[in-house]
Parts: sequence; structure tokens; C-alpha cells
Amino acid sequence: MTYQPGSLKGLDLRVEIERLRKERNAVILAHYYQRPELQDIADFVGDSLDLARKAQATDADVIAFCGVRFMAETAKILSPEKIVVLPDMDAGCSLEDSCPPEAFAKFRAEHPDHIALTYINCSAEVKGLSDIIVTSSSAEKILSQIPLSQKIIFGPDKHLGGYLKRKTGRDMLLWPGVCIVHEAFSETELIKLKAQHPGAPVAAHPECPAHILDHADYVGSTSGILEYAKALPGDTLIVATEAHIIHQMTKALPLKNFIGAPGADGNCNCNICPYMALNTMEKLYVALRDLEPRIEMDEGLRVRAKKSLDRMLEMAGATVGQGDLGPPKVTGD
Repeated sequence: MTYQPGSLKGLDLRVEIERLRKERNAVILAHYYQRPELQDIADFVGDSLDLARKAQATDADVIAFCGVRFMAETAKILSPEKIVVLPDMDAGCSLEDSCPPEAFAKFRAEHPDHIALTYINCSAEVKGLSDIIVTSSSAEKILSQIPLSQKIIFGPDKHLGGYLKRKTGRDMLLWPGVCIVHEAFSETELIKLKAQHPGAPVAAHPECPAHILDHADYVGSTSGILEYAKALPGDTLIVATEAHIIHQMTKALPLKNFIGAPGADGNCNCNICPYMALNTMEKLYVALRDLEPRIEMDEGLRVRAKKSLDRMLEMAGATVGQGDLGPPKVTGD
């Protein structure tokens, strides 16, 4: 039996999910970009690096991953003995879509003296073609451990790669992928918003284009932005990343005002990820009930992909939980 809209009418989904979590010995992992109700029912909410660590360490029999497909694939790569379910298998990623494995393999072959430092927002096949995986919260730490003489390909996010190039001075070949959410922020509308809230700092994710990051007081991963918000002395913060992270900010800091950065139309509709939004409480319930849709993977592919992920987990080291790409950027006088 699969989920059909309206077929679960009358069910107390929270109660049923709690029941199934116990019966299945399941752990529910959720990314900061998930709907608030999914964040609230999860055993753990975090960024990509933290979620990878949790997936590797869990003693649960089932991992229900409230995120997008590459995240659930990462959990399966790291914990092959676990059943990994994703509420909606169509929850993809524009960065993953921008980097087809065949094209990435060809690009690598054209640059045999380069290693591939690859953002975790990619398919298992691309992970298998990569040397080291990074997340936005671990990228700079990992990059600092690579000899200056080593040539590097960075993909698939050209904005994160560009930010790292500017911040570290490392010269890297960038794959031309973008996140459709972070690409949609408007510099003009952001400047207007800053004028409406004089003195309010801007915290931005490095998936944003450079013209947005130029206006940021802090650049960091989702967990880094959350920590920056907690340390903020003022009462208002403009947030240039997927808007659902504001749920965690508001829970932690209910007296502060968090404003999502706008798109070209002046509103914040642009900063909701359409892929993340596909997961719902109804679909999570059905995934736990049926143990479907399930992540399955060829063992050879899994082993190849695991090598680059293991390098990430090893090299990330003490950066786990820090969640940023360095100290806050100071702007202005």
C-alpha cells in the first residue's frame, strides 16, 4: 500500500510515527531545511556533516532520512547494514543534477594531475569518482590539509568553490553547478531589506553567489549560521539561506527577529527548497510503515563512494559541530 493524498485522514501522525519508530527500532534524521514538523519529530536535526556522523554511529535498524536523496544515499554508504528510507524518492538536489557522473568522469580525465575535492551535494556515482568529499562546515579545514602544490578540481557548487578560493587563495578548477535556492537571492532586494533594518547583520550560506556574500557579516554552514544567531548581541538577523533553518533559530531564541533574504520579487518564496519540501509527515509515516521507498545500492559503487566519505570524516576531525568556514567576516567600519 502506498501513500495517497487523503488516505491517512483521521490518523494522529505524530502518535503513529512514534509507535513505528519504536517498533522498527528506527532513528529519524532531519536536515535544517526540512519542514518544522519534521524537524520537531526527528531524533536529530543537523547539517550534512553532523547527519553523516549520526548515520554512521547509530545502532538503530532503520534510518528514516528527512532530507534529500544524496543525504539518504550517504547514510546507506556509511551504514550498509541499515535499512535507509527516504519519505519521497523524488527529493533530489539541483547541485546533484548539475553534475552527471559521465560528464564529471570526462572532466576528471581531462585533468589527470588534479584531485577531486567534491561537495557532498552530489550523487553516489560522483562520490565514487572523487578523492575527498567535503561539506560547507568542513571544507576549509580539509582544504588546509592538502599540499599547496596539489592541483584541485572542486565541484559541483561553483559558489562554495569560489568562496573558498577567495578566502584561502587556493586556485581550483570549479565545476559550474549552483543551488537553485541560493542562486535566487536578489542583491537589490537584500540592500533594500538592510536599509529597512539598519544595523541588522546578514548571515549567509556559502552556496550564495559572491554578490550576496559581499553583503554578509557572517558566512558559514547551516549549523554555523545557527551558532552565529545564538551569539548575536542584537535582536534582528537577516538570513540568506533556506528559510526553514529559521525554525531552529526561533525555537532557541524566541525573542529575536529572523528575516529571510528575499528574491527578485521582494518576498521570501524563493528561499524554500522545492526538493526538501517534498517530504511530509504523511510520507514519513508511510516510509516507516512500509519501509519504502528504500535506498538500495550496488556494493561496488558503495565501496567506491565510501572511500571519499571516509577521507572527509577523517580529515574533518575537530571541525565536527563547529559548522563554519572560519571566523565571521567583518564588514564596514
